[in-house]
Amino acid sequence: MFFIKKIKFFIPVFLFVGLVLVFAIGLDRDPGEVPSVFIDKPAPSFNLPKLLAPKEQLKNTDMLGQVSLLNIWGSWCVGCAQEHELLMMIAREGVVPIYGINWKDDRSDAISWLNRFGNPYKSVGVDRNNYTGIDYGVYGAPETFIIDSVGFIRYKHIGPLTRDIWFDEFVPLIESLKAEI
Repeated sequence: MFFIKKIKFFIPVFLFVGLVLVFAIGLDRDPGEVPSVFIDKPAPSFNLPKLLAPKEQLKNTDMLGQVSLLNIWGSWCVGCAQEHELLMMIAREGVVPIYGINWKDDRSDAISWLNRFGNPYKSVGVDRNNYTGIDYGVYGAPETFIIDSVGFIRYKHIGPLTRDIWFDEFVPLIESLKAEI
């Protein structure tokens, strides 16, 4: 009987210690590293009205035949503003074409934003209702995908791009994918 009372006392202690361990492991992980089920799989198809020419369409097939970046952004997005200068540099250097999906945004706000800060995109599609974002598993803006020449997603980055991420992760992968073409 005495043994059973001691076990009952330790059950909440063991549960508490277990929860602390689970939370400690979770806090040690990088929140920017969210695995994507799309890596090495065909990019989901889309057909979106273009931001600057709404009667025309941006399609996922427009990226075929070349390695491309697909950048999910919005004029309301603080992280998008942080990475924008880097996107402008990438566009100027012509390393890779950048396609954009303007996500959950007002068309006039997005156009004003590009007019004010510059337009690094070869073309921008509008995903106001998040249908394409859902297909791509977008958690929030910005998110950037590397799409290879045959339309497969090879990399996904969540959050603003930085120079370190660009040069350490993106450039080597882009160069190796270009070498395969």
